[in-house]
Amino acid sequence: MEIKHDYRVKLFDEMGFMRKKCKECGQYFWTLDPDRETCGDSPCDKYSFIGNPITKKKYTYNEMVKEYIKFFEENGHTPIKRSPVIARRWRDDILLTIASIAVFQPWVTKGIVEPVANPLVIAQPCIRLNDIDNVGRTGRHMTCFTMAAHHAFNKEDDFKYWTDKTVELCFNFMKRLGIDEKSITFIESWWEGGGNAGPCYEVITHGVELATLVFMQYEKIGDSYKEIPLKIVDTGYGIERFVWASQGTPTAYDAVFGNIVKKLKENAGIDKIFESQDSSSIASAQDVERILAESATLAGLMDIENVGDLRVLRKKVAEKIGMDVNELDKILSPLEYIYAIADHTRCLSFMFGDGIVPSNVREGYLARLVLRKTLRYMDKVGISIPLKEIICMQLEDLKDLYPELMEMKDYIMDVVDAEEKKYIQTINRGRGIVERMVKSKTEISLDDLIELYDSNGLPPEVVQDIVEEINKKGKKEIKVTVPDNFYTIVAERHEEEGVEEPKAKKQELPDVDAPETELLFYKNPKQKEFEGKVLRTVGDYVILDKTIFYPEGGGQKYDIGYLNDIKVLEVQKKNGIVYHKVPEVSRFKEGDIVKGTIDWINREKLMRNHTATHIINAAAQKVLGKHVWQTGSNVDTEKGRLDITHYERITREQLKEIEKIANDIVLKGINVKSSFMSRNEAEQKYGFRIYQGGVVPGNTLRIIEIEGTDVEACGGTHCENTSEVGFIKILKTERIQDGVERLEYTSGTNSVEEVQKIEDFLIESADILGVPTTQLPKTVKRFFEEWKEQKKTIEELQKKIGEFKKYELANKFEKVGEYDVLVELVTGTQKELMSIADNITGENSIVVLLNENNYILCKRGKNVNLSMKELIRTIAKGGGKDDLAQGKYSDDIESIKAKVIGALQS
Repeated sequence: MEIKHDYRVKLFDEMGFMRKKCKECGQYFWTLDPDRETCGDSPCDKYSFIGNPITKKKYTYNEMVKEYIKFFEENGHTPIKRSPVIARRWRDDILLTIASIAVFQPWVTKGIVEPVANPLVIAQPCIRLNDIDNVGRTGRHMTCFTMAAHHAFNKEDDFKYWTDKTVELCFNFMKRLGIDEKSITFIESWWEGGGNAGPCYEVITHGVELATLVFMQYEKIGDSYKEIPLKIVDTGYGIERFVWASQGTPTAYDAVFGNIVKKLKENAGIDKIFESQDSSSIASAQDVERILAESATLAGLMDIENVGDLRVLRKKVAEKIGMDVNELDKILSPLEYIYAIADHTRCLSFMFGDGIVPSNVREGYLARLVLRKTLRYMDKVGISIPLKEIICMQLEDLKDLYPELMEMKDYIMDVVDAEEKKYIQTINRGRGIVERMVKSKTEISLDDLIELYDSNGLPPEVVQDIVEEINKKGKKEIKVTVPDNFYTIVAERHEEEGVEEPKAKKQELPDVDAPETELLFYKNPKQKEFEGKVLRTVGDYVILDKTIFYPEGGGQKYDIGYLNDIKVLEVQKKNGIVYHKVPEVSRFKEGDIVKGTIDWINREKLMRNHTATHIINAAAQKVLGKHVWQTGSNVDTEKGRLDITHYERITREQLKEIEKIANDIVLKGINVKSSFMSRNEAEQKYGFRIYQGGVVPGNTLRIIEIEGTDVEACGGTHCENTSEVGFIKILKTERIQDGVERLEYTSGTNSVEEVQKIEDFLIESADILGVPTTQLPKTVKRFFEEWKEQKKTIEELQKKIGEFKKYELANKFEKVGEYDVLVELVTGTQKELMSIADNITGENSIVVLLNENNYILCKRGKNVNLSMKELIRTIAKGGGKDDLAQGKYSDDIESIKAKVIGALQS
């Protein structure tokens, strides 16, 4: 369909706005200024607010957020709480919350779920890492920013407001701040994203875009557009830019992070650095501010998008102020690092405050990237304040608006400590890693740099430093070029990776035309038998109108049992239809009434283990912290498995405490309630923690609540009281990937059986040693100490055997060319043969020793040119190094001897 949109609104007519075409960029815009010829946006107009604040008062970040919320609340909008910066809490297509509209996707924007309020206002912290390398350099780019927004979700029978009121609200808000109405322009534009599209206005003043007003009304399919029934007002106001414009500081960082920037500059001695420059350099604070303002203004005029732009920007600034570009770099680089640190530490405050655990995948990878980049910048500028203290400053500044971040302070401090230690260890081992890589290379490519960062955590600047040191030694010249946008490249690669957990491939269920199956196990979890009507048979499956058989899903295995006298082998679900797999499908006909019976003992075990999963997850959160999040689970009859996020290995003491709390919950006999709730009701009542088991589709959620303990959206079968779970035994914990711990456990009689197995091991071990089980640790320790002493004695004896053999074998060497050669079958272990070889191999010797177990060893002296690695491949199967090789032989000793002599004579 052809898209035409009339950008004229009521406000424009009432106030006499004029529609003009920008003489620079050609865009159409609306203005009250009859003399205006340009659209007002950079690069057509330069920033005119730096040094000249445009609002009636200077606002802090907190004040601007409150002012925004207050204005829209006064104008009929309901304030709602922010969502986490981890979008993967409620959706599976993006990792981080990149805009306020992301909070409402996909459920609200698709019309599946009603918004929690309509219209509403929100101030949503967002994180975008696609410009991370520009942060600190342009004066305005940030990884973490707050998108304030007012949203209206319009249906045909419930229409709130559209373009007229949206533009009016924006204009009135800016007037309320004291912004000159003649300076405000509305640029006609078009927005597309996430499969949707619509016309929009970019709202500009004094050269800076402060808001975007989008009217989402189309679905984009290929190159065409289809009108959607739900019309959405999707606005975005840049809180940090409003703060910047209100203060008129040289950069947005000075406005938003002023007190933190000041402390970082003092700690790094930035002012002293400037004062120490020679007389030809600019030294005063006023001059530095002027340079920063000039750089930010030119950055706006250039519309910085890439690193090439940044290099050009530096040259233009240098030309404008009449300074050598290298001298300018000495002044600006330390400040840019400090600005980036200030931004990055706020980003980390939200990342960790919302529970991200650093790891090598997904959002955990991105958090680690930001943290290590911050540490690198701190090293560069010489900041001695610990990273966690800078983050504490951020938490203090944010606690008025976001007290929940302060509640996570202990976790944040602990995880930063742990990550700093890992970073130091990474740097320390980095030299060896790089040195091994360059042995076979003359250049380290971008892919090499990314591999070194992804696999070993080595920042590219560290790699560059190591390479420079290697080059100084003069052995060979290694080339390495670090792109200025390295971290942007890496972040984008990881943000674009599939965010869904990899799933095992299953046999595709055949499509079938049938109504959704009635799920009786939700109505009566303890029902053991039922009668159902056969609707269809397809492949190996029987489709019934109703069932008590739980289909595999949510990490829980399927029920087993019988349909009539035919065994049910497997139960799956697709599109709301339950498929019962049976061995004799032909015995079922459409219209038949069949009797279904589930294996109740099997179901009870599944119910116990699944409820135990929720209990252990709740206990782990109490012991380890609120950052703990379920990343996967597997509920089977004999055992359960729970994967949780945690930044370090779970200690034995922590594991015991988790197990103790879990069993306390069992003993308290807490009711386990199940209910169906609307998504909004559940999220408002319980928060996003209900999505522990992953993203749950649809408007209606099944909520499992262990009163006062745990609440999750879960479709599995559960006990009705925690006392029914029985004894919970955690069998083991292991780290399955960086940042994820796996707990394996049992419940009920399975736990008793597991404890009995452990007792059997103890009793059997005690019987072997002839002591009571209470004496087992002490006895084992004594035997171990004795064994270590005996091991030392054996090693000493082996060395002496080698020395004795030296005399016995000394006269058996044969001269072959210029070398003394010994090929001999010797009785002894591998270690003994190694000791003998060490004792008898001279500078011109080749020693080949064999034992009765088909072990063969080849060793050479330092003056021998023949490679033992090549020799062993000629006479046996094995490998090693040029001076020593080992393997297995199959020929007789005479054949081997002949091959050795042949190798030397060839």
